[in-house]
Amino acid sequence: MSNIPDELRYATSHEWIRIEDDGNASVGISDHAQDALGDIVFVELPEPGTSVNAKDEVAVVESVKAASDIYSPVSGSIIAINETLLDAPETVNSSPYENGWFFKIKVSDAAELEELMDTEGYSEHCEEE
Repeated sequence: MSNIPDELRYATSHEWIRIEDDGNASVGISDHAQDALGDIVFVELPEPGTSVNAKDEVAVVESVKAASDIYSPVSGSIIAINETLLDAPETVNSSPYENGWFFKIKVSDAAELEELMDTEGYSEHCEEE
């Protein structure tokens, strides 16, 4: 079974979100998603300062198998991107929850976090696929 950390919330499209100590959030794709994609060879990230709504397409990840859109799990403003991924996209494969985050977002509607799945819900979602 994939690694599914308890402190995160998950979207049905396999993005995770972590609220950081400063109140902003980091977003990436789950271990399950990176495993399904295979070796990641390219990541396209959003521009900092971009405003997004929940479920908007904000990034693209390409692997040796396919290209997939990355969606924002919540509404807000992109405040930072993980520039490491531009030169080392494979970081998502080796460290999806720590070093392989895609972007940081200033969350505009914290209630949207409650619509996301917890660890148990996401685990069940992955098993159903």
